[in-house]
Parts: sequence; C-alpha cells; structure tokens
Amino acid sequence: MISYETSFPVRYYECDPMGIVHHSNYIRYFEICRDQMIADWGYGMEKCAADGLVFPVVSVNVKFRHSLYVGDTARVVASIQDLPLAKLTVHEVVYNQNGDVCAEGDVVLGFMNSETGRIMGCPPKFLEVLKTGEK
Repeated sequence: MISYETSFPVRYYECDPMGIVHHSNYIRYFEICRDQMIADWGYGMEKCAADGLVFPVVSVNVKFRHSLYVGDTARVVASIQDLPLAKLTVHEVVYNQNGDVCAEGDVVLGFMNSETGRIMGCPPKFLEVLKTGEK
C-alpha cells in the first residue's frame, strides 16, 4: 500500500458565511495531497506535463462526515491500494486537528497523452515513481 499525508490550515476564503468549509473544497484538498505526494517523490505536475502526461479525473465519490471550520487544520491522507494499469484510484480522507473524519472518498484518474489527447495505460516512468512510495 502507498500512503501519503499532508496538513494545512483552513483558509477563510474556503468557507461559507458561517465559517464552514464549502463542500467543493474537499475535492481541492484531495488534489493538494495527491499533487504534493508525487512532487515529493520527484515527479511533480510540471515534470509530468513536460513528459506529455496529464491525469483526467474519471470520477470522484465523496462522503461528508464532519465539518471543517475556518481556523481548523486539515490533515489529508491519500492511499493507493493497487498499482495502476489503465486507471489510478486514490482513496483520500480529510481529518480535522482532533482526528475527526471530515470527508473521505475515492478519486479515479486516467492517463492521457497531452499532445495527442489519447487515453493510455499507466506510463512506466509514473509506475516507477509510485513504487518509490510503496511500503
């Protein structure tokens, strides 16, 4: 299993007038964690783009459990159970500073060649990057 974790403060602009994080921001939190994960493993989005690789979102499934508020600290954990062939599924959980699960879900990503616009299998270079994070 591959796992990665990051934390950051909840910002005012991410919240509604009641100080509660708007539901759309949880998907952004998922993306922040995924992007930092592969960047920390040495193959960030800029390098992927330079290699002609983009990751279209195929689906997102989120369950909301507990609210995050302005001033809270969001902790996001991303995990990958299986190395991808054609699609990458990332399970992500957002916690508050007390360890309460605020949201959890699965994001399914495809692999696409940005030059041709064609869907492709998992590139060997990206697979090697994932294996560096495998435990």
